[in-house]
Amino acid sequence: MKQKNYKGILYFISTVIIVTLGIQVYWNFKNYQTSKTQLINEIQISLDNAVNQYYEDLAKNQTIGFASKSNNLNHFLNSTSFDSILKNVDYTKKRFEDLDLIDATNLKGVSIFRGKDIDTIDQYLNTIKLSDTNNVHITEDPIKALTSKIIISIHQDDINVKEVDSLLLQRKQLSLDYGIRFKDPFFSCDTINTLKEVHPRIIKNSTLKTTSKSSYLPQGSTLELFFTNTTLPILKKNLLGILLSFFLIGAVIGCLLYLLKIINHQKQLAELKNDLISNITHEFKTPIATISAAIEGIQSFNATNDPEKTKKYASMSSAQLDKLNMMVEKILETATLDSDKLQLNLEEANLVELIDNIIEKHRTNTPEKEITFDYSHKNIWKKIDVFHLENAINNVIDNAIKYGGEIITVHIKNEGSIIAIEVIDTGTSLTKTHKDKIFEKFYRVPKGNTHDIKGFGIGLFYTKTIIEKHNGTIQLLLDQTQTNFKITLANG
Repeated sequence: MKQKNYKGILYFISTVIIVTLGIQVYWNFKNYQTSKTQLINEIQISLDNAVNQYYEDLAKNQTIGFASKSNNLNHFLNSTSFDSILKNVDYTKKRFEDLDLIDATNLKGVSIFRGKDIDTIDQYLNTIKLSDTNNVHITEDPIKALTSKIIISIHQDDINVKEVDSLLLQRKQLSLDYGIRFKDPFFSCDTINTLKEVHPRIIKNSTLKTTSKSSYLPQGSTLELFFTNTTLPILKKNLLGILLSFFLIGAVIGCLLYLLKIINHQKQLAELKNDLISNITHEFKTPIATISAAIEGIQSFNATNDPEKTKKYASMSSAQLDKLNMMVEKILETATLDSDKLQLNLEEANLVELIDNIIEKHRTNTPEKEITFDYSHKNIWKKIDVFHLENAINNVIDNAIKYGGEIITVHIKNEGSIIAIEVIDTGTSLTKTHKDKIFEKFYRVPKGNTHDIKGFGIGLFYTKTIIEKHNGTIQLLLDQTQTNFKITLANG
């Protein structure tokens, strides 16, 4: 994949993520604003319902109506029964007392209506209002004009805010802290009695308020409800939508990042493929060129049929063919490692002796490197596949010699339940970025377009696979002074 195309995909994915986040933030903000308006409206309705309920409860004891289908109403008004009703007025509480004790059977054709039942009288003809004095004044002429109906109502210009608060709590319609303030028609800043409040601390700190629109309130009065902290109720109400929004954002971002990861992985595979092809080409060209030169030497420069020259050229060709065969086998082995076809031939072997033989071979081939071997026991026996495990350990030591520092130290310890093998060198070329990738198939530490030492990038992948098939582990430990490949095998 071209770098330009990869950057284009990266920019596109980043743009989609930003746009998705922007849309979800805008949607949640608008939803919050709508829910806030709806909450205020619900509070308004709850307040009005509580006020209406308050006045409906008052009407049961503050309003009474009488109706007669005959002409008995005037007789009733002049009777002692009507006088007894008027005497039951409690002027301090502004209500009729003991109306339930009235014996309707003695009213001779007069029906009594209370509270909401007043609405069932087709039309009231007059209303008698009681003042705050100890007497009820009834205008003579209007009463004489009445023929069938009369309504008596006690009127008051204030409201009991605590009872309204109690009604709100009983309905359980508000899930936030609130305060109530009532201003009567005669409200004045100089007259404290005209202002009634419930929860004044909340009123003082509130940021929002709503005013009751109930038609039952005294004319000119104001009943206000103050409230704070609307955010929490709104979030609770919209919790499902918010969770779905976050889920959608997470799903979109997760899918896009996963797609980016796959694309990046494909890009790395393409680079590894190109690197592998380049390395294989160079590795194959050298023996092929050598064999071609040997054959050409035999054909063109051995006219005398010198047996020694022919043998030399043939030996050279055979060595290069063996090298080609070994490289082909390595590639085929790599394919085998990915499947379960590889079977280990386990046998008892001395790991100390096996590692010592590997080190001696490298000491002979690379005398410029200082290689030391440290072991806690002369004999550490374990059932292993000698061929494969020897190659696996050899790959680690060979890598330390090729790519590590000048000093290589190999440790083997019998730690009871495990056997620990460490290959430590003084090189510091590897970083944490390479730590997880270095055991991947065909991975080679990037060095631009050239590698000083040729290879296929399958050595450590082979090592990791073989060690894991021996139920062991291999890990790369890095610090500022050394590189440590630690192999752990189960002891037994």
